[in-house]
Amino acid sequence: MKTFILKTKNLTIGYASKKGKIDIASNINIELEVGKLITLIGGNGIGKSTLLKTITSIIPALSGEVYLSDKKIETFSTELLSQYLSIVTTEKLPASNLTVSELIALGRHPYTNWIGNLTENDLNHIQNAINATNISHLQYKKYSEISDGQLQKVMIARALAQDTPLIILDEPTTHLDLFHKVSVFKLLKQLANENNKCILFSTHDIDLAIQLSDEMIVMTEDFCVQDQPCNLIEKGVFDSLFKDEHIVFDKTYGKFIVK
Repeated sequence: MKTFILKTKNLTIGYASKKGKIDIASNINIELEVGKLITLIGGNGIGKSTLLKTITSIIPALSGEVYLSDKKIETFSTELLSQYLSIVTTEKLPASNLTVSELIALGRHPYTNWIGNLTENDLNHIQNAINATNISHLQYKKYSEISDGQLQKVMIARALAQDTPLIILDEPTTHLDLFHKVSVFKLLKQLANENNKCILFSTHDIDLAIQLSDEMIVMTEDFCVQDQPCNLIEKGVFDSLFKDEHIVFDKTYGKFIVK
């Protein structure tokens, strides 16, 4: 039996301004299942980040509904919401002397008391997150001294320490070389499949997403569709992703080619 941690119903996303509402995308119906790695793809400016901000309650929906664990997301307090979903962004961290281990420990904030004392259970979650992401050799280094690829794994470990059924990441492979892109993709897939979590992340690395995702959400100007990569290929969904005659999708090889 499938277990969905988050669903949307006829969702419209965008922004409210003094001139009125600005719709970016509408009629979005997605279902996020635990144990799955799901990637969100689409062209620049199509609304991927806006969708992620909306389903995580950072900004309100213009219309439609977002259900988290079968309850409307707006009914969750900030504290309760942080026990159901964790977010990893690409925003640069401020300068600090925090070690990697201390940074990961911040993921336990939703569960600690008002003075932030860590219990044995908290410490176990932190160590398990470090072990799961294979960064034990980094835990005593200052996070400002490690590479971008290593820091991305640290941020994933912090989300793991938060111990939420849903982890959402906004373009976690941006600025990484191919080796580290593949490493992060494989790590996320392993964490989703082996730890029974739902991991959703936006990416521009479409070819890798096709190879490694359990499911994909494809956003275009005309539609938003979710399915397994093989089904999306068969339906010709990728053919309309880029409106450029020089960029075409090759079904035989399952990737984009430049003419």
